[in-house]
Amino acid sequence: MLRWQRGWAGAAFLPVARRTMAGAPTVSHPELRSLLAAGRARLFDVRSREEAAAGTIPGALNIPVSELESALQMEPAAFQALYSAEKPKLEDENLVFFCQMGKRGFQATQLARGLGYTGARNYAGAYREWLEKEGQR
Repeated sequence: MLRWQRGWAGAAFLPVARRTMAGAPTVSHPELRSLLAAGRARLFDVRSREEAAAGTIPGALNIPVSELESALQMEPAAFQALYSAEKPKLEDENLVFFCQMGKRGFQATQLARGLGYTGARNYAGAYREWLEKEGQR
């Protein structure tokens, strides 16, 4: 969903788009568990390296949201060298992004979708919900 605001930009007023959390495709905790158990999801932790080092969802690849745009635009070999993982493909389904509480995961999902990753989804419950339901592993 887009909301239009008028904002000051230089010497003129221009419309500025603002997205709401409802605008990103999401995955629920039960759905995520099912996808992970079936090996049908790639999970990306977009929190800082320090946050991820303190605990993450098993199998998640940590790419801080501040690096995500450049990471998703890398050549596959460069991505592999930097992250020790295969670069996702534009057509991959169930690329699930999460953070601590949901906002950065939402931003990452929108960014990935904007780059053409149509299977990008946000785990809106985020790591906080995972900890509540699964405990730290």
